[in-house]
Amino acid sequence: MRKSGKSNGADGPAATGDPIAAYAQAQPEAFRTICDLLRASIDTALPGATSKVWHGAPVWFLGDNPVVGYSATKKAVNLLFWNGRAFGEAGLSPLGKYQAAQAMFFDAAEIDPKALRRWLKKAGADVFDSKAFFKRLREGR
Repeated sequence: MRKSGKSNGADGPAATGDPIAAYAQAQPEAFRTICDLLRASIDTALPGATSKVWHGAPVWFLGDNPVVGYSATKKAVNLLFWNGRAFGEAGLSPLGKYQAAQAMFFDAAEIDPKALRRWLKKAGADVFDSKAFFKRLREGR
């Protein structure tokens, strides 16, 4: 698990060994609220998942496979589901060339709690086996 190089003081999230809290703390207040809400929802919906800051953003894994994560940009907080295209949800936009889909939030009020719970339930039930997929891809199969 990677930790941020920034120190938030002796009592800050980095000092407690919580890089996801440190990630949220480093965001502007409006985005911090979104990050905190998403984290609480993800932790509740996916209690068996492990989480860490991966490639610079908070990500939750089931087994070895990334399932959901979020990242803050200058304009929004993007909630990414690695198998989001399979969910058949209008609120998620395809991203990249594989199975990922995302929702963008500019304000915490935009988050529909029912939709978020539904997406997270699907994320826990329909996991894209990215580890096996990319292994086969590297092997040319």
